[in-house]
Amino acid sequence: MSSAEVNKALVLRLIEANAKADLETLDELFAPDFVDHSPLPGHEPGREGFKQQIAEEYAIFSNTRINIEDQVAAEGAKVITRLTRKRIHDRGEYLGVAPTGMEYPSRSIVIHRIERGKIVEEWSEGTSVAEAMRQRLEQERIERERIDQELQVARSIQHASLPKEVPTLEGWQISPFYRPAREVGGDFYDFHLLSEERLGVVVGDATGKGVPAALVMSTTCGMLQLAARALDSSSPGEVLAQVNETLFARIPPNMFVTCFYAILDPHSGTLRYANAGHDPPYVRRRGDCEELRARGMPLGLMPQMSYEEMGTDLEVGEAVLFYSDGLGRLTTPKAGCSASPGLGRSSPSTARNDLWGSFS
Repeated sequence: MSSAEVNKALVLRLIEANAKADLETLDELFAPDFVDHSPLPGHEPGREGFKQQIAEEYAIFSNTRINIEDQVAAEGAKVITRLTRKRIHDRGEYLGVAPTGMEYPSRSIVIHRIERGKIVEEWSEGTSVAEAMRQRLEQERIERERIDQELQVARSIQHASLPKEVPTLEGWQISPFYRPAREVGGDFYDFHLLSEERLGVVVGDATGKGVPAALVMSTTCGMLQLAARALDSSSPGEVLAQVNETLFARIPPNMFVTCFYAILDPHSGTLRYANAGHDPPYVRRRGDCEELRARGMPLGLMPQMSYEEMGTDLEVGEAVLFYSDGLGRLTTPKAGCSASPGLGRSSPSTARNDLWGSFS
């Protein structure tokens, strides 16, 4: 057998050892000063780095099949091999690409230099890295589409949970303002029509983003509606306490809802309120602003909570701003959602209260 045929047979043994991750055979075939001129990122160019690369790929791929399409012995004791390789990517991440379970084809041209029966150098050019990058981009595209679909679902849930109409109360101006963020959050507001023409006003914020926050928000809105109708009470603290017990048993332990709940008597102008850890509203009266403060833990965080109740009387020309934490971020590039219903009291002859001009 000629030296050229011997060298080609030596390279074939190397390729078979690569496919099986036969490290003992690789040790036998490599010269002590073997150099890999095309190592993958993070691998040393010597024989140990090459063996590490082969072992890692064996742990990542299964069912490896190699087809030698052409092999030529060249001058300088070199062998040029053109081959295709097919393997299943099902065991681990490869160049940033998570396992897909799909067949992973690649083509390569490999040059080996042989000296004294040992492989001294290797050069390779192939489509393996390019294919990995293509699959990585494809995975990123699929993930982006999944996130977009999730956000669309979250927006639908969120918008469906918001009130479709604004209640009309004689002598009162109710001005809701809602601006959704790019990332859907759990901000919400709602109105509850109670007996004796009283009106419940609620604004809140469920922790988190996307579908989980939207689902918790929708659930909380429904619970508040049911509790308000069932109790038909003038006690907002009682409504919050009942919703807290129900919500605590039904939402994940890492989530909670902040909520401010107020009940307005439109005839007397009395506003009674309780707060479950939400941003306190502001009352504008006589040219000044004051906060409506009341103590209470967020909903769903701890069981058996009680909520402090406070009250204030609204005169003609005074107004209340209820808001979520997104209101303070409306000018930032990635704003949070803002839910801001407001109440303004006026006589039939007074013009509309323009509390919201600075926030639109």
